[in-house]
Amino acid sequence: MLFRSELNAAWAWAGSITALIILGVASIVESVSYLVPVVDNLLDTIAVPLAGVAGTLVMASTLTDMSPAMTWALAIVAGGGAAASIKGSVAATRVVSTATTGGLANPAVSVAETGTAIGLSALSIFAPILAMVALFVGLIFFIFLMTKLKNRKH
Repeated sequence: MLFRSELNAAWAWAGSITALIILGVASIVESVSYLVPVVDNLLDTIAVPLAGVAGTLVMASTLTDMSPAMTWALAIVAGGGAAASIKGSVAATRVVSTATTGGLANPAVSVAETGTAIGLSALSIFAPILAMVALFVGLIFFIFLMTKLKNRKH
């Protein structure tokens, strides 16, 4: 495999069947809850900081053979920072959607978020290089779209 990561011994529980079932059920409940316009904004107030924590923990769990200081510094900056910034941008999109459509477009934002997460997760497992290309293309498209919308308002 091109990229392979083993769980650190202290994090082996995260790969257990029980943990996977609990995380799977929680993911489904969260995804369905985001389809309810008022509930989605409340969940975002909780999810943005938790995304940073979760990103940090996931990154720390895969870093092996590094000093604890380096492990946690990298985990906080790369894992936590990336997760919090991505979740924060989706939360901001949902706030704008709520303000402009009264929450009617929020389920579409939620479906797009969940679909993108599932798609990129599957790609990163089965075709990591393709996942990076898709992420880069999506980022370029997002920047183009935001620029076009910004120029349209002027």
